[in-house]
Amino acid sequence: MEPVQLSKAATLPPGETRTPAPKSIVRIKRFLRECWRDRLSYLFLAPFLICFACFIIVPVLMAALLSVTSFNGIEFPRLIGASNFVYMLTQDIVFMKYTLPNTLKFAIIVGPGGYILSFVFAWLIHQLPSGIRDYFTLALYAPSMVGGVALSVVWAATFSGDRVGYLNNVLMRLGFIEAPHLWLQDPKYLMTIMIVVTLWTSMGVGFLAMLGGLQTVNKELYEAGRIDGIKNSLQEVYYITIPAMKPQMLFSAVMAIVGTLKAGAISTQLTGLTITPDYAGHLITNHIDDYAYLRYEWGYASSLSVVLLIMSYGLMKLSYKLFGSKGE
Repeated sequence: MEPVQLSKAATLPPGETRTPAPKSIVRIKRFLRECWRDRLSYLFLAPFLICFACFIIVPVLMAALLSVTSFNGIEFPRLIGASNFVYMLTQDIVFMKYTLPNTLKFAIIVGPGGYILSFVFAWLIHQLPSGIRDYFTLALYAPSMVGGVALSVVWAATFSGDRVGYLNNVLMRLGFIEAPHLWLQDPKYLMTIMIVVTLWTSMGVGFLAMLGGLQTVNKELYEAGRIDGIKNSLQEVYYITIPAMKPQMLFSAVMAIVGTLKAGAISTQLTGLTITPDYAGHLITNHIDDYAYLRYEWGYASSLSVVLLIMSYGLMKLSYKLFGSKGE
């Protein structure tokens, strides 16, 4: 007769029951089993995962840790808790009076503005014959590739403060002004110039994604829409095109958010100054550079970076709600 195999629960002393493991422990064990089962796949992913951890995850964690310290880059960081964030909201006059309003103004105009322009131009190019479509696509995408070169050559020459500057030369010839105007040093016009230049360079990867998304929309949907009562192109865009290319719209929205919030370098490229006149073009990235590379207050600069990261995350969550599928 074979011996009876007793379960683990049966081997416990009378009156005692086994306490179930916490759910977090169960999930970790399940995750580790799945990793070991798919170890060959993770081996191929290892180069990307290592680079992502080294250059994304670790810097973000370091910034979060330094944000609660006082650190000048030489002495060992000293823990000060939330003092940096309290100082930011109560005593940093430049941040509350100039940086935050400028960043919100810049983001509200350039973000949605560049996003809408990308969709409009992508839709217009999509209507063109395929023979000339590529030329218009290249013409609109080229400014985003040249970036800093275009800023330093084209736009710096356009808004140059002498008689040779294109804008000054044209306005003086037409009689609108009598003497050259220092456009890039005038706080009244600097933010407007920054917005115009950024919109000009906003036709980047998001624009290409939208153009590709338009080409994937099933043409039979438009025929079915006309049968159901759609009468014009605007209704086609609203009821058919946008719902059919939500993944591309989401990707373009994320790229627009990232591009807008990191565009603070444009003021430095145009004016050649880290701190613009009267803080007229002072965005949050400029404020981070000010405290990190001019004042060497890296702890406070890290807290500003954390605030920028939280702003980016909030806007991305909003984008996912607008354009993400129901399962996301």
